[in-house]
Amino acid sequence: FWLLEQGDFDGAANVFRETSELPEMCGRLCPQERLCEGHCVVGKKGEPVAIGKLETFVTEWQLANGNPPPATVAPATGKSLAIIGSGPAGIGVAERIARSGHRVVVYDAWPVAGGLLHYGIPNFKQNKASVADRIERLRDLGVEFVLDTRVGEDVAFEELEREFDAVFVAAGAIEGVELGLEHEDAPGVFAATEFLVRGNLPPEDLPEELRAPLPELRSVVVVGGGDTSMDCVRTAVRLGAEEVRLVYRRTEQEMQGREEERMHAHEEGVIFEFLTSPTAILVDDGGAFHALRCQLMELGEPDESGRARPEPIAGSSFEIEADALVLAIGYNVEDGWGEVAPAVERDPWGRFTVDPRTMRTNHPGVFAGGDDVNGADLVVTALADAHVAAASIEEWLSAGGDW
Repeated sequence: FWLLEQGDFDGAANVFRETSELPEMCGRLCPQERLCEGHCVVGKKGEPVAIGKLETFVTEWQLANGNPPPATVAPATGKSLAIIGSGPAGIGVAERIARSGHRVVVYDAWPVAGGLLHYGIPNFKQNKASVADRIERLRDLGVEFVLDTRVGEDVAFEELEREFDAVFVAAGAIEGVELGLEHEDAPGVFAATEFLVRGNLPPEDLPEELRAPLPELRSVVVVGGGDTSMDCVRTAVRLGAEEVRLVYRRTEQEMQGREEERMHAHEEGVIFEFLTSPTAILVDDGGAFHALRCQLMELGEPDESGRARPEPIAGSSFEIEADALVLAIGYNVEDGWGEVAPAVERDPWGRFTVDPRTMRTNHPGVFAGGDDVNGADLVVTALADAHVAAASIEEWLSAGGDW
């Protein structure tokens, strides 16, 4: 910050880049009020330093005024790493391992590299040009990208183990959590990811099955209470929906997303239905979504998370008619990993089991990090995993594969 105060924007940006592979993204996306700014000592007597906005400003200024100095790459070692997933964890490991002189090949099931940063976050929150620039800088380091390729279908996990000296799994948590109600597969009911990518990205960036444009939507109801639900309601507003409602079973005080995101949603006219829980998905005679039946709730005793448990109020059922229903209640790791990599241990929720000190799995040469270890979490959490994993992978490669 002293460099920034002196007007040395390049120097300040380079400081951020020394500790983060994604400073432009973290400055925009991280909940600084709960992290760095929440612990800023200046905030004890006034407003904390706006670390996130300053981080975004200097790093994007640097990109707009001559790219960051090129990273140095060590001589080639002959060792290689396969990375599954090109999101934050994959990017973090790719840069560090490539700079050490090892060959890095990133596999991703989607047509464009970037993972969550490109597909999971709407354009109005994320500077997609910064994401594309980040991928190009990785290519400049020699990182190879094999896109539109799903491990387990287009290439076998065992093949990666044979071809590479190590494998890092960073495929993320992209399987949407379901409500468990009948008709969740009806036309007009969307998982959050499908709604976001079809509503925010051009068809050429999407897999064939998602390229059809969304229908014209006059009214949309979204179920959820985190940042993804805010992304969905704000996307619906931008798609021209005249009425957008958010259904959440607790109060606003219990919502886990960023306060700033909720503020923007309020400003954009989103209607919040707090203490409201869905009980049935109603369809018309043609089988398409027609309305969401809900029940009012009241807060009871705290649950295992410490938040007050919502309890139904008898006789309070009502219906919300809408053109579309979007489910944004969380993400899980895809179920298929049990068949794709059966030798790698996972927990009861399908997440990869690792030693948090090294991000090693039980299977020699296989590491994992990010959302497929932690469940859906923050970009900065995935980057932290990447730093630990990269150090451990470097040690593994240098030792010649001694587990």
